[in-house]
Amino acid sequence: MGIQLEEKKKHSRMGALCSGFGLALLVLVILLCLPLTVPRLLGYELYAIVTGSMEPAIPVGSVVYAKQAQPEEIEAGDVIVFYGGHDSTTIITHRAVENHREDQELLTKGDANAENDMLPIAYHNLIGRVALSIPLLGFLLPLVTEFSGKLYLAGILGAGVLFRVLGSRLKENED
Repeated sequence: MGIQLEEKKKHSRMGALCSGFGLALLVLVILLCLPLTVPRLLGYELYAIVTGSMEPAIPVGSVVYAKQAQPEEIEAGDVIVFYGGHDSTTIITHRAVENHREDQELLTKGDANAENDMLPIAYHNLIGRVALSIPLLGFLLPLVTEFSGKLYLAGILGAGVLFRVLGSRLKENED
């Protein structure tokens, strides 16, 4: 009789441990996804900062949340996201220095750069104004955007569910 009681306590502790670990994995996936997905529902686009041109204000590895803005509304000092370069597929985050409304272009500069950017940015290349930046979050962005990251998240999610099921089964055996 004492051995059976001890066995039930062992199953109970193991069930609670498995269930708790599974819950922790599920919460981890939710916490990783929230800051990278919910803002998109609110109209923000997310961009990871991969160079040091905006340091120290926006360090490498940060995520910036940009919201669409009218180019005419951009003021000197606003941090903006825009298509730059000759191929117009490179996305850059720099600070607006001047807004030349009559020429419909913005003059920009990275905070860490000594000089203004060589080429002005045409209004049609503006993506938006940066509303928020969060350091280090850029390293997690591939988890929700790249295929391999999505596989990892699915695996963690699956493991969380399995641990929760295992925990409940162990608790059932106790009863």
